[in-house]
Amino acid sequence: MTKWVYTFGDGAAEGRAGDRNLLGGKGANLAEMCSLGLPVPPGFTITTEVCNAYYANGRTYPAALEESVLSALDHIGALTGRRFGDPSKLLLVSVRSGARASMPGMMDTVLNLGLNDETVEALAADSGDARFAYDSYRRFIQMYSDVVMGLDHEVFEEILEDQKASLGHELDTELTAAEWQGVISLYKAKVEEELGKPFPQDPHEQLWGAIGAVFSSWMNSRAITYRRLHDIPESWGTAVNVQAMVFGNMGDTSATGVAFTRNPSTGDRQLYGEFLVNAQGEDVVAGIRTPQNITEAARIAAGSDKPSLQKLMPDAFQAFVDISDRLEKHYRDMQDLEFTIERGKLWMLQTRSGKRTAKAALKIAVEMARDGLITKEEAVARIDPASLDQLLHPTIDPKAARDVIGMGLPASPGAATGEIVFSSADAEDARAQGRKAILVRIETSPEDIHGMHAAEGILTTRGGMTSHAAVVARGMGKPCVSGAGSLRVDYKAGTLVSMGQTFRKGDIITIDGGNGQVLKGAVAMLQPELSGDFAAIMEWADAARRMKVRTNAETPLDARMARSFGAEGIGLCRTEHMFFDGARIVAMREMILADTEKDRRAALDKLLPMQRSDFLELFEIMAGLPVTIRLLDPPLHEFLPKTEAELAEVASAMNVSADKLRQRTEALHEFNPMLGHRGCRLAVSYPEIAEMQARAIFEAAVEAGRKAGALVVPEIMVPLVGLVKELEYVKARIDAVAQSVMQETGTKIDYLTGTMIELPRAAIRAHVIAEAAEFFSFGTNDLTQTTFGISRDDAASFLETYRQKGIIEQDPFVSLDVDGVGELVRIAAEKGKATRPGIKLGICGEHGGDPASIRFCEDVGLDYVSCSPYRVPIARLAAAQAAVAAAKGAAKRA
Repeated sequence: MTKWVYTFGDGAAEGRAGDRNLLGGKGANLAEMCSLGLPVPPGFTITTEVCNAYYANGRTYPAALEESVLSALDHIGALTGRRFGDPSKLLLVSVRSGARASMPGMMDTVLNLGLNDETVEALAADSGDARFAYDSYRRFIQMYSDVVMGLDHEVFEEILEDQKASLGHELDTELTAAEWQGVISLYKAKVEEELGKPFPQDPHEQLWGAIGAVFSSWMNSRAITYRRLHDIPESWGTAVNVQAMVFGNMGDTSATGVAFTRNPSTGDRQLYGEFLVNAQGEDVVAGIRTPQNITEAARIAAGSDKPSLQKLMPDAFQAFVDISDRLEKHYRDMQDLEFTIERGKLWMLQTRSGKRTAKAALKIAVEMARDGLITKEEAVARIDPASLDQLLHPTIDPKAARDVIGMGLPASPGAATGEIVFSSADAEDARAQGRKAILVRIETSPEDIHGMHAAEGILTTRGGMTSHAAVVARGMGKPCVSGAGSLRVDYKAGTLVSMGQTFRKGDIITIDGGNGQVLKGAVAMLQPELSGDFAAIMEWADAARRMKVRTNAETPLDARMARSFGAEGIGLCRTEHMFFDGARIVAMREMILADTEKDRRAALDKLLPMQRSDFLELFEIMAGLPVTIRLLDPPLHEFLPKTEAELAEVASAMNVSADKLRQRTEALHEFNPMLGHRGCRLAVSYPEIAEMQARAIFEAAVEAGRKAGALVVPEIMVPLVGLVKELEYVKARIDAVAQSVMQETGTKIDYLTGTMIELPRAAIRAHVIAEAAEFFSFGTNDLTQTTFGISRDDAASFLETYRQKGIIEQDPFVSLDVDGVGELVRIAAEKGKATRPGIKLGICGEHGGDPASIRFCEDVGLDYVSCSPYRVPIARLAAAQAAVAAAKGAAKRA
């Protein structure tokens, strides 16, 4: 028979900390604290399985639940000497949520449950404090009506404020018992007026209403949003915790508060928190009264004239300090604590691992490892890799006011302020004049690359997390908000319209790439800091990981940045990105639009020295580390002239008429260019392109080797291969050029030729392709597109709907689809190794910087991951965590 309810109290509990999947974090930790002998009000936990059953069965409870709850209430009564619903032995309870993962403030709580017109008098007599009793009752009516009955709490706040004004009171604590009775009468009348029914008086009806409200809050909008932002599955469900009430509002010897065992912003080893005298928990977080500091040191630092808990209640304070230290040592982590002091006695209401900034997480993990509380491997595992973004980019000061004018997707982390510009040319002009700009576009294209580079940040009204703007911005380390669909951009009018406000070129806005907000005006920023703790964690991570971490880079700036972040080579140099510069794009267009091989070679002769110079600089920056260069892989339409002025410029350079060029442009038009004449197909049709690039690579490698006095071994990657004969054809051209350069320079050149696996056919036929390929690099961006048959540039319009409806859990362009795309990667890796045991395997799509995808890469046995420069530290940490997890898994199986 399924056990739906677990009890705890008086030093014993049916659950433990390891039962968080079943009891939720709060319930598991209440049970653990109880088992440790700490002062915890007795109670019980209704499991997360009830939540799942509740939703699976049309919001109805399992048949045996009611009996189990009544039995658990009797258990609380036996420990407290009280009885729920019995005025002569009054037992009041709190009802709180508690999911497996901490979701602060996202779900509902009800306190003082069991009060009614009769039991409030019993509470007054029992406590000897009528004012406290009626204060508790009005709190219960307000909270229950809001959480369970759906009557907004502001309705009650309005009544209370009116009453305080008419009575001449400023604070809630000034109202007398009789005055609270008057407020209660007004509250109950308002409930009946608004809802057409009286406030419930039956304690058992109240209890089941509160339990239902907590389960229902699992699916409220704020909880759904929080789960989406933090990747918490809906299937986890929430538990419900019912506990005997303890009262922090029982006079001046009572209090309630929250605290962290260390500072959650800095990680400093000091008790950090607040409390209120004569209050209940919601008062601390609601901001109705200004909380007081817990420690005297914090009070002095804050310049507060209100006494600290340390001074006001020294015995309770010391007991709290002792428990705080004990819990941190027991859980071996910084704890977030809730407590109540009832007439001088301390009660613990919650402990959980505290949320913290990335800076604090690093400091705490490093200090605990050095203190011997945790191992270095555990310290590495404690850091959320994605949180390192906070340390690598400017962020908005948490204290700053935010005037939000729009929302989009948090496409690239960091924050930026600048004047609005609507074109790349204007972004470059602003930078040249020393002004900061935000490039605002409906969507970006490869031709915007220089404007994106010049801008402080990028804002687009279309596109998803893997759109062109998002991918390029992440590679550059620029903040980006994409897909801000509520904004309207009018290029012709030069306006951005949002929420009834019109912004023009030159107006100042701020974007927050961490949460997708678009803000009016300039907002205060915090600049990134890389501490010694960061270096220590990275050192420990590097010692633990197996996979290498390379970067995707084709500019010297990106390459140097990636090296400073610890990149161990270049895993993807996208050569087509090197051609969008002014002089280069004209020569590139000449090559594409040429009618004959002779004319193409003439254009390629202009590009050769540019390419050679590019590769030489990358080889020098990488100083002997591997560099994988992908041969040209653009859909040709990205380079074609789009305006009459661009057409005239190319026509002049080629000495042909604009009409002839226009006809050639139209002839090259493709209906689906992403699946068209690109990648190795270009090299087969026009081998002279691959020959020019191979020559530039080999000549640069020879020169770099001579300068360094060490061999440079380039890795040449042939893209979009689906047939082994495609690779063999292109490889033969590469080998021929290598032989020519060796003869011309008298220098032996070592190099590898491989391919990018980005087509399902290539994955399935990997054993054959490996006969010609010396390495595989999985291009999971295109492999995802071709496996799903989805364009990543258009997918944002429906993938979020799919996720909301439970069809997919994650955007497959953000985190690798392990079951489908991942299976193709696994097949290709296994088949490639079977043919060529020493084949080098890596991944170079956006997934190379995604921690969940990196775990999969470790499982499959890839040799390296490659990601954008600013994600290199994230990948290093994630690769270490994956290696540690894999080693633990292997040890368990053994």
